[in-house]
Amino acid sequence: MSKLTEIFGINVFGDEAMAKRLPADVYKSLKDAISDGKAIDRHIADTVAEAMKEWAIEHGATHFTHWFQPMTGITAEKHDSFIEPDGNGNIILEFSGKNLIKGEPDASSFPSGGLRATFEARGYTAWDPSSYAFIKDKTLCIPTAFCSYNGEALDKKTPLLRSMEAINREALRIAKMLCEEDVSKINVSVGSEQEYFLVDKSVASSRADIVFCGRTLMGAKPPKGQEMNDHYFGVIKPRVAAFMTELDDELWKLGVYAKTEHNEVAPAQHELAPIFTTANIATDHNQLTMELMKKVADKHGLICLLHEKPFAGVNGSGKHNNWSISTNTGINFFKPGKNPEENKLFLLSTAAFIKAIDEHQDLIRYSTASAGNDHRLGGHEAPPAIISIYLGGALTSIFEDIENGEHHSFGGKVKMSVGTEVIPYIKKDTSDRNRTSPIAFTGNKFEFRMPGSSDSIAGINTVINTIMADVFREFADRLEKAEDKDKEIIAIIKETMKAHKRILFNGDGYSEEWKEEAAKRGLLNISSTPEAIPYFADEKNIALFERHGVLNRNEIVSRRDIAYEVYCKTIHIEALTLIEMLKRDVMPAISKYEGKLYKTISYKADNSSKKFETKTAATLADYNDRIFDLCDKLEEAVDKTGKINSLEKMAKAYHDDVLALMNEIRELCDKSQEITKREYWPYPAYGDMLFHV
Repeated sequence: MSKLTEIFGINVFGDEAMAKRLPADVYKSLKDAISDGKAIDRHIADTVAEAMKEWAIEHGATHFTHWFQPMTGITAEKHDSFIEPDGNGNIILEFSGKNLIKGEPDASSFPSGGLRATFEARGYTAWDPSSYAFIKDKTLCIPTAFCSYNGEALDKKTPLLRSMEAINREALRIAKMLCEEDVSKINVSVGSEQEYFLVDKSVASSRADIVFCGRTLMGAKPPKGQEMNDHYFGVIKPRVAAFMTELDDELWKLGVYAKTEHNEVAPAQHELAPIFTTANIATDHNQLTMELMKKVADKHGLICLLHEKPFAGVNGSGKHNNWSISTNTGINFFKPGKNPEENKLFLLSTAAFIKAIDEHQDLIRYSTASAGNDHRLGGHEAPPAIISIYLGGALTSIFEDIENGEHHSFGGKVKMSVGTEVIPYIKKDTSDRNRTSPIAFTGNKFEFRMPGSSDSIAGINTVINTIMADVFREFADRLEKAEDKDKEIIAIIKETMKAHKRILFNGDGYSEEWKEEAAKRGLLNISSTPEAIPYFADEKNIALFERHGVLNRNEIVSRRDIAYEVYCKTIHIEALTLIEMLKRDVMPAISKYEGKLYKTISYKADNSSKKFETKTAATLADYNDRIFDLCDKLEEAVDKTGKINSLEKMAKAYHDDVLALMNEIRELCDKSQEITKREYWPYPAYGDMLFHV
């Protein structure tokens, strides 16, 4: 047995540990309850808790915590030790089913969006038995949902679990009609590719913008960036390889299916991709991955940047969310097979996907909106903010044929020669890959390329599950009433294509022509987060989420307001950080070098050339004066914006006024850096951070 198989899941109270430590009847009851989505009996919980405690103590744990995912976007923990007094001055170690099932943290410090007043502090964490408990830092971590005193969701996991139940309920109706096997459950599978940057801690930690904002607020481009494309799939540097090796070990111990790692297109940028797993577990694993990336990087003298755009002028980082659904008998809804034109489940499911995405472009855009992602989306590195689906030419033709009442057979994969007999023939896919598409079909799944690298994937998957459940519900209603289901499926696909084919686009999503074409098609082009947020609480979306029991009106409105608050606070912190950097470092540095130049001019003989010093000093003086004036305007704008009563108007002002001033200042700072002697500039340059790991 290799080391990898020995360590994988060693810190997880998973199936193997449970089967070994739980009585057979308890183990079966627990597994049945998880599979059927039913409540777990208190007696079962007590037995599980005792076994879990003994296992955790054997693995060095001294504390337990309910590990949850509040609306902050990161995880939260409150640690309690296992000790209890025995009445004789000693201790015993206890952990009951009550401790396992429910926790009672102080909920006042977590975002609620007005769901409750600050003085109404009580909240509850509730055990999610479908996601295994694990040990981290000598603490038994129990994945949980987090709700208010009135049972309303205060976290990202609860709506995700509800949406998984919704799509299970509606997709199961479809599967029972179209699958020969006895299907009893629908599984939502997710694989989340995580992009990130690694920079030297000793270099980058001197920059206040990286410390407080996770991105650079200024920085001139280095002479070489990613133009030569020599980073992507290039040899991994030894220091980065050491980081990746330790990260893999730590993730594997926690049962995270870390699979693929490589350099990304930008210098100092990398990616980790896991094997697919159930949506809620994939969400937990991605949160653990981001946390461990930062911890392991610190041990290696590095800083892991998860911001969507830490460096201007080079590619930002995304999180590609690969989504699919399948039956408990192993049938993938989106696997075309050799004859996709005859695969009714595939055709109907793909039609449902087309309809769902087109009808809910606003929700897809909202679920990927953030201050950081605004810097990335629409650039020649990430999908545009316009939502579209790439199916590829072959599959698009099949759906167009059905729409037009025609029928052509699917060619399938063909053999391809690369022009030398040494290399064997390989199978050529029926369509190319489109890296410019926000949502692309990639074989047996759809890849959502829009989410930002720092996002929780709970949001996008909650939306996808819910909108797909809604369309499946509509299709199932029709099919259950239809006398001829095959004819009804064709009718549904025809109607779907006529009404929603505008969302299909196989071309270059970066082109200006596509923006014009998308506008003609009536597709939304939501360019910023303040524009995207209001859509979430539209009446049609409230009705959608309430119809499937995923979110109620109050929960939706609260999330909308939290999104506004997070956006405003993010820009506010960035603006204050920039002001501090300008006042304390940048303007004094420019002034100092300017003074040095004038001093040199005064020392030079009258007949000496002073062109360099004179022109450079005058240019820097002009830049510095303009930076000074803009800094004053920025302070005024921040103060004025912070006093706006409406969250919607405040977010718009932060975008239109504050951020616009910050961008103007940045341009002047970068120009100043380009002509300031290196020893005078107060911060490490881009080249120092991107190429010196």
